[in-house]
Parts: sequence; structure tokens; C-alpha cells
Amino acid sequence: MYAFRRPFSAAGYTDVSFGWDWLGSNLTPKTVFVIAQLMGYGVAKFWGMKFCSEIRRKALGRAVLGMIGVAWLALLVFAVVPLPFKILAIFINGIPLGTVWGLIVRQLEGRKVSELLLAALSCSYILASGEVKRLGQWLMREGVGEFWMPFVTGALFVPLLLLSVWMLSLLHPPGAEDVRERSPRDRLDHAGRHSFLMKFLPGLVMLCIAYLFLTAYRDFRDNYQSELFAEMGIHDPAAFSRTERPVAFGVMAALALIYLVKDNRTALRWVYGLMIGGLALLGGSTWLYTAGKLGGEMWMIATGLGAYLAYVPFGSVLFDRTIAATRFQGTAVFAIYVADALGYSGSVVVQLYRDLFASKDSWLYFFKSFSILMALGGIPLTAMAMVYFLRWKPKDTEGEHASGA
Repeated sequence: MYAFRRPFSAAGYTDVSFGWDWLGSNLTPKTVFVIAQLMGYGVAKFWGMKFCSEIRRKALGRAVLGMIGVAWLALLVFAVVPLPFKILAIFINGIPLGTVWGLIVRQLEGRKVSELLLAALSCSYILASGEVKRLGQWLMREGVGEFWMPFVTGALFVPLLLLSVWMLSLLHPPGAEDVRERSPRDRLDHAGRHSFLMKFLPGLVMLCIAYLFLTAYRDFRDNYQSELFAEMGIHDPAAFSRTERPVAFGVMAALALIYLVKDNRTALRWVYGLMIGGLALLGGSTWLYTAGKLGGEMWMIATGLGAYLAYVPFGSVLFDRTIAATRFQGTAVFAIYVADALGYSGSVVVQLYRDLFASKDSWLYFFKSFSILMALGGIPLTAMAMVYFLRWKPKDTEGEHASGA
């Protein structure tokens, strides 16, 4: 999926201009494209609350192929239409892609081995972000235009996409032992979604606020990594892989260890501990880099590891274990998409703020400030959410659900 989403951000689009002047600050073409895709992605999260929560398992594979196919066609349109219409094309690209994560998690959640499956899935998208951008830069050096590069990159991954979806379709639904340990994972209709929100609203609000800024931080680092490297004097395209591979395997190892914890409440404590530790790493590593005690690539590894340790559990084990610990009968995908819908809204706001009100700041200065603020604000919010959710006992929610599987 990332081969159809991230490659466009490897280009700078510095040779084109919209000529727009908003509030005295020119929005760069790349920022406009990034915001357009994020808006499409965010729209999909609101739609996905219903779509991904209600779709039947047997339709998941076809849905994944259909969504990515539409996104790929949007990249073709992005390549051929005049400049202003490229904004609409990249917006449309984001809409179907925004549903893919939920469709895949629906297939993997609620199993005794969900941590292992979701850890591998998370590792793949962390790795993919750096690898597809590296491939995109290589294609441009080989003569592929920066507007054609995203479509060509996606084309190279079509065979792997087909193989992956076929393998995913071979996975059987959770068995009786899975259901006993992790609770039933039913489809959620409107009444079920409302019941979930009302039951856990205070904790969800705290998590969503933290996730809003965390998503914005993750996206800023991901979308403008090439600019950050350039300001640090790093011009080797292989730096994308050198910094993202340790991050991917570090996060995968940390999440996989949660599999060893059988008690769901204890596992939930460990998940929150990882998230708080990741946020602390953001602040600590940024302080060391600013003090000259940490090199640029090592700092990017540390911020990546810290950000993803806090970010990845939202889309994987956090809500999977929350459902299991509280025994609420539903799908973790709904909670993931509630957080995502707000998270990507925050990402758009930060992108606009950077270009409209902080355009005189360097990319590096803005990112360092953002890192410190994430640590100072994210740690207390996450800690309060942990206290809230650990108050719930299985007897408080056992048997609550809205519809059949």
C-alpha cells in the first residue's frame, strides 16, 4: 500500500509554482500535495469508521485490491493532468488508501498471535516508507519525471500486492481459543459504535488528543525527511533506508514481546509503557542532538523509534488489547479509525501552520521544536489514558456488542 502512497513525497516539486499567496506566505507545491493527500486520507477515516467496521471478512481481499487499484489510477491522473488538477488527483489517491489499514487489521485482530502479525505489518510500513522513497529518488535519477515517478513506483509493486492479498485470504477466522483469550470480534453496527464511544469516551478523548499531534509529527517527519536530511548535510539516498530499518525492526521486536504477556491487563500496561517510553525518547534524543552529543542520522533513528513506539500501537495492539481486556464484543478497527480521523485532521493543520505562520523557520528548527513539545504534552496525556482504561474490569463490559460477526 505504501508504494501507492509515499513515493510522491520523495520529490521536491521545486520547479513548479501555483503562485498562491495566503496570509503573506507562499504554500510550496509539495506542501499543497501533502495536504491534499492527507485530506483524502482523513476523509477516508471518517467513512472507514462505518465501512471497515461493518464489512464481512469474505469481502476483505477484494476490497483491498479495489481500493489500491483506484489509488493507483489516481496516480496516473496525477501524472498527466495540468498542475492545478494534480491536487484533486492526489486527494483522490488518499481516499481509498485510507481504508486499507482497517481492512487488513480486521483480518488480523482478535487472535492469540495478533501481536506477532500486527508487529510484522507495522514493521512493513515503517520499512516501506523509506524504501519506496529511495526507489522513487532512484527512478528520478534514471530519468523518470517527478510526476510520473509515483505511478511507476506503484506499477513495480503490483505483483507483490497480488501475492500478498492472496496470502492474506488464506488466513482462517479466529478460532475458539482465540475468542476465549481475546473476546469475540463482531461487526459493529451504528448502535454498537455508539455504545463503544459512550462507554469509553473520556479515555478515548485523551488518546485522540495525543494521537492528533502524534500523527502530525509522524507525517511531518515522513513527508519532509528529504528536506531534514538536506539541512543536516546528508545527501545520500541510502540514508532513508539506514535510518528506517533500525526503527522498523526495533518497533517490531518491542511489539512482538507483548505476545509473551498472556494477561490482557498486564499487556495493556506494557503497551502504554512502550508509548510513554517512545515519547520520552523524542525529547531526550532531541536535547542530545541540539547539544551536539548525537549525530544527525542517529537522531533521525531515535526520533523515528520514539515516534513509532508511540504511534504504531494505536493502529495495532493498543485497541486490540483494550477490547480483549474489557471484553467488549466488537472490532478494534472502529477505535483505530476514530483516532485516525482526528489524527489526520491534526496533520493537515500542522502542515498549514508550518507554511503559513512558521515559513521563516528552517525545517530542522521546526522539527526540533515539535519533538520537544510532543514529549512534554504526549507523556501526561498517555499516562492519564492508561489510568482510565485500567480502571475497567471485564465484568463492566462483558457481552456488550451490537451485531453478529
